[in-house]
Amino acid sequence: MTTKPQYVIPAVAAVVLAAVVANPHPALAAAGVRADRIKDVPDVAGQWYRDIVEWANTTPGIVQGFMAHFTDLGIVLLAVTWLLVFRHARRGPSRLMAMTLVSGFAVVLAYGISEWAKTYLDAERPCRTFSGLPIIAQTCPPPGDWSFPSNHSTIAFGLVVAIFLASWRVGLLVLPLAVLAGFSRIFVGVHYPHDVLAGLLIGAAVTLIVAALLARPATGLVDSLREKPGLGRLLAAQGAAPAVTRPAGRRGR
Repeated sequence: MTTKPQYVIPAVAAVVLAAVVANPHPALAAAGVRADRIKDVPDVAGQWYRDIVEWANTTPGIVQGFMAHFTDLGIVLLAVTWLLVFRHARRGPSRLMAMTLVSGFAVVLAYGISEWAKTYLDAERPCRTFSGLPIIAQTCPPPGDWSFPSNHSTIAFGLVVAIFLASWRVGLLVLPLAVLAGFSRIFVGVHYPHDVLAGLLIGAAVTLIVAALLARPATGLVDSLREKPGLGRLLAAQGAAPAVTRPAGRRGR
C-alpha cells in the first residue's frame, strides 16, 4: 500500500505535536507560575502565549476590539461562505454537491471529536494558569470549559477544507480568515498556540478523510435524490448539470 503525498505533512505534524505535548519541559521559572500548574504544557507554548498576549495589550484599541469580535465573526463568515458554495453546487454535477454535503458533515464530526477531546483531556485555560496576565477577552471562560484543542480552530479549518474541496479558488480566498480566527484565540488570551494547532489538524484531517471515504457513495445518493420532487429542489437548481459517468470497461487517458 502506498501513501499519498498530501497526507504525509498532516501525519508528520500530528506526530510532532503529540510528542511535544506528551513530553513537556519544566515550567517557565521567569513567568512566576508553579510547575505543577502547567505540567502538561510545553515551555515554548507558554512562552509564546505570554509574548503574544503581552504584545496584544500594546496594540491600539481598535485592533483589540476588532480581534475580540473577529474571534467569533470569522467562524460566521466562513459558515456563510460554505452556504454560498452549497448554493453554487446546486447548479453543478452531483459529485460537486456530494462533496459539498459530505465535507459539511465532516466539519460537524470534527467539532464533535474536538469537544470530546477537550472533556477527556481536561487541559486548563492559559488565562487561569497565568491569572495575573491581562487579556483582551477580559473574562476567562468558566471552569470546565477546557483549553485543548481549540474548537474555534477546528471549525474554522474544517470549513476552509470543505470550501476548498468544492472550489479551490474560494478556499484560497477565505484561508486568511481561518488563520486570523485561529490566531485571534491566542491574541484575546483564551488559548495556547498548541491548542490552535491541534484544532487546525483535527478540522483539516477529519474533513479530508471523511470526504475521501464518502464522496463516491454520496455522489450516487445525490444522483438519486435529485430525481425526487422534494429533495431534488434542495439539491439541484433548475438546469443543474447531470453526473458525469464513464462507460463500463473504458478508462480515461
